[in-house]
Amino acid sequence: MLGIFLGLVVLMVLAYVGWSIIWVAPIAAGIVALTGGLDLLEAYTDTYMGGFVNFAKAWFPVFMLGAIFGKLMEDTGMARSVAVALTKVIGTKRAILGVLASAAVLTYGGVSLFVVVFAVYPLALSLFREANISRKLIPATVALGAFTFTMTAIPGSPQIQNLIPMDYFNTDPMAAPVMGIIAAIIMAAGGYFYLRWQEKKLTDKGDVFTEPKDKKIVDVDEQHNPNFLLSLLPLLTVLVTLNVFKWDVVTALIAGIVLIMLLNITKFKGFVTSINAGASGSVIAIINTSAAVGFGTVVREVPGFERLTQILMGVKGNPLISEAVAVNVLAGATGSASGGMGIALEALGSKYYEIAMDTGISPEAFHRIASLSSGGLDALPHNGAVLTLFAITGMTHKDSYKDIFVVAVLIPIISVAVVILLASIGIL
Repeated sequence: MLGIFLGLVVLMVLAYVGWSIIWVAPIAAGIVALTGGLDLLEAYTDTYMGGFVNFAKAWFPVFMLGAIFGKLMEDTGMARSVAVALTKVIGTKRAILGVLASAAVLTYGGVSLFVVVFAVYPLALSLFREANISRKLIPATVALGAFTFTMTAIPGSPQIQNLIPMDYFNTDPMAAPVMGIIAAIIMAAGGYFYLRWQEKKLTDKGDVFTEPKDKKIVDVDEQHNPNFLLSLLPLLTVLVTLNVFKWDVVTALIAGIVLIMLLNITKFKGFVTSINAGASGSVIAIINTSAAVGFGTVVREVPGFERLTQILMGVKGNPLISEAVAVNVLAGATGSASGGMGIALEALGSKYYEIAMDTGISPEAFHRIASLSSGGLDALPHNGAVLTLFAITGMTHKDSYKDIFVVAVLIPIISVAVVILLASIGIL
């Protein structure tokens, strides 16, 4: 079992210093295989690659279509149109709420987190300038809207973090709606009031808005944005077809993509470029997650895994606690919500499903806790989305990471604990 922890430490440390998980995961898996008595070559070519390929086979269409959907929303201006309209309604006096709501609506509508950052940042800059709020709070505000409750908690979310548990627990995107809604309220309200408190604190110290050094990406051209209501239609199409009509997520995303192109037919010359860019970007995303899942497959094969399983399953109290711990720790180790959850469920998903069947705890509860837990420690400093957020906003870890930690790590973990507690005492 020591080899499993050593492999995890190697994975976490190398990911933290910026090495790609695509080649770090096989190294960490090799350490696990070697210390676990497995044949090294067979562990890589058969076990590791078996887990890698099976995950890619099952999820590549979703990753690819989701990325294409988001890229088309970005390039046609529809994502910007939705964000601009929402911020106008909410107003500059509530700049933090406006940015938060814009990021949340886009993420819940199926737009990828990275696209949301690009779409919302110029608006955030404009609103924070008018409200004279320090730019240090922009990364945490965007993170709260895009990386937390809309990604893992709100039932029906088309984000991959809400979809991966379905295969392991025979559930759908609406799994455990009450648990999800309670967790979402804790994350959204807790994060928002924390950011408002920080805004007042910074303003009182004289830390207010300052112009960024690079102004090339901050111009907001509203004249050429598509109509807001039309821009909202593709987002609603994905949500409704997925959750009301119970279409497969692949079909739902195709419907959203087709509608975007029909509503922007005059821009057809740019469609191929957008689709190519989205498809290319999805390859790195699916390979990163598949690499992490391959690591989990090797872990499952070594003798020490049985002991590790006994320890996790032996955690006193509700078995949802051990699931939350496993997913959170692995998401933190990999710096990836989907990657960490993929490792945990690949290794332990069948065990938790058996527990659900034996104890009468709903598989939906295990689905929701897995999803919620993936959005806690994943947002540690080495997380790819966090690094992208800093790169786009021009902020640093020193400037803004403390606030991201509170809204995207601490409060989401608290929400999981509250939901499990309510479930344990029979309220949920």
